[in-house]
Amino acid sequence: MTRTDSRRARMVALGAAGAMALAGTVAVAAPAGAAQACEQRTNNTVAKLTDCVTLDGVMEHLEAFQGIAEDNGGNRASGTPGYDASVDYVEQRLKGAGWSVTTQSFDFPFFELRSSSFNRVTPTATTYTVGTDYTPMTYTGAGTVDNGAVSPVDLPATELGSGCEATDFTGFTSGSVALVQRGGCAFGVKAQNAETAGASAVIVSNNAEGPVNGTLGAPGVGIPVIGVPTALGQELAAAGTTVNLAVDSTSETRTTENVIAELPGRTSDNVVMAGAHLDSVLQGPGINDNGSGSAALVEVAENLTEVKPENTVRFAWWGAEELGLLGSNHYVSTLPQAEKDRIGLYLNFDMVGSPNFARFIYDGDQSDFPAPTGTPVPAGSDQIEYVLEDYYEAQDLWYEGTEFSGRSDYQAFIRAGIPSGGLFTGAEVLKQEYQVPLYGGTAGVAYDANYHQAGDDIGNISETALDQNSDAIAYAVLTLSYDTARVNGDTGTPVPGGTFEEDPTDRQFRVTAEQKAGGGGLSSDHDHDGDEI
Repeated sequence: MTRTDSRRARMVALGAAGAMALAGTVAVAAPAGAAQACEQRTNNTVAKLTDCVTLDGVMEHLEAFQGIAEDNGGNRASGTPGYDASVDYVEQRLKGAGWSVTTQSFDFPFFELRSSSFNRVTPTATTYTVGTDYTPMTYTGAGTVDNGAVSPVDLPATELGSGCEATDFTGFTSGSVALVQRGGCAFGVKAQNAETAGASAVIVSNNAEGPVNGTLGAPGVGIPVIGVPTALGQELAAAGTTVNLAVDSTSETRTTENVIAELPGRTSDNVVMAGAHLDSVLQGPGINDNGSGSAALVEVAENLTEVKPENTVRFAWWGAEELGLLGSNHYVSTLPQAEKDRIGLYLNFDMVGSPNFARFIYDGDQSDFPAPTGTPVPAGSDQIEYVLEDYYEAQDLWYEGTEFSGRSDYQAFIRAGIPSGGLFTGAEVLKQEYQVPLYGGTAGVAYDANYHQAGDDIGNISETALDQNSDAIAYAVLTLSYDTARVNGDTGTPVPGGTFEEDPTDRQFRVTAEQKAGGGGLSSDHDHDGDEI
């Protein structure tokens, strides 16, 4: 890549011509007209492709995503105009580059909480703080209650659970606020029973210490629903209690899209697939999470157009990842088994430019992190890890493993038995002391301090990490588009000029347990709400 290219390539297992070609890219700025030259040539070697996949090119796409967010309420979340504009941008760029592009629509549960307030009117006027004293539930309906009488339902709770049966509301006064206790059934069941009985709102009191951070599971409840700690629930159960409660939210089913682009290979029965989620959270523009992975894939795709690889290459930009990996799950779940069998492997790129980054590779050989219970890592995933390690080793760059925790879009492919891997530069977890000499940055600060916040904007990017990882993405995609023998035994023709292939047991830049000195690493990527009962 070229903006300020500080790569010091190590020539590992390259043919002479390939080594000379790669060496020629080191510390050489792209000349005027280089972009046009890249569009016209066949970038079928690692040297050619990484020369054309530039930091300037990736940043151009990120700046476009930033502009889209600014023009659409500050975000690019699925179900919003900002996401629709992001889909249009990716679709237009890929079609313009000559790829075959389709979009896949699917319905999903949309929820946006804009504001809320809660206070007790009688017997003692008290104003409550959101997040501490109460929390609106995900998918709560909107509404306002003034001087609503609090009506306890089946309290103290029976073994069947407070509010879990319609008969619990026998004699309930329509228009009052239902106070129920957590337990026995899903929050959504309690809320629906209360709404049917005529409740103006629902308060769920915890049955353990702390607040209730719950979800109704899906849109459908039309009244406000909040959770409160146990002690506050007990206070609100006192006779004569009245409250004011207001929630401004949108909870409904909306439609969004995945973008799928394909570059035909000489064979169609061994598809090399790579993906990145395109959506942001509602709180911000999502430039690192995950404009970074999305932009890198667009840049790689635009410079692969003239390549005629052995294997078909398919890129995906996923919708509604931030709401529970919905786009990738929908895609994989709707594929016939024969189509799943055609996918030789999947590469995932979710956050590859974190400002306080580390270099993480998903731990396909499970040498650092055992596979999560019930979700075995498919055979061949270790070889994807080694391919990515090859690139970092060739660049003298430190790296380490990260867990397949189920929090990003690789999960649907792993469940389908498809070998998977990818790169990640860290989210909300704090950087460790041992990592600072290896990657730079600051210990005790999150890899991305603006994770899921308004500050995840165009200034929230490490150009160093984005530069290095976009090249690593280009390398892995090109290498595997020619030959996946390392992953699934399906041989092809090696990339012209050769590729890096080191013995995975002889790694100089993989972080060791001794370096970690008893701590660090990252065991998770993204948080997604789950149902509570």
